[in-house]
Amino acid sequence: MPAKDLGNKYVCFKCSTKFYDMKKPDPLCPKCGADQRESPALKPPSEGRRGRLSSIPKVIEPIEPEEPAAESEEEELAEFEDEDAEAASPGEEDEEI
Repeated sequence: MPAKDLGNKYVCFKCSTKFYDMKKPDPLCPKCGADQRESPALKPPSEGRRGRLSSIPKVIEPIEPEEPAAESEEEELAEFEDEDAEAASPGEEDEEI
């Protein structure tokens, strides 16, 4: 007898018995009598807890550079010019060596 004549195949969620529903409207386990429509696997997830993939992505805005960064470059140039001026005066010491 082909399996399609027996109806839908089930595995009981309580006692793990394999059975066919014999095309009856209520899929009841023949061993323990559990209604397979009450299976915890068929219940929708609770609203309080979300799955890993159903979370809403957060939008992160890029941080813009601040204006004082340009002033620090000017300070570095001023320090570099001061070093050049100091390097010119120790030139007399180089002649003594």
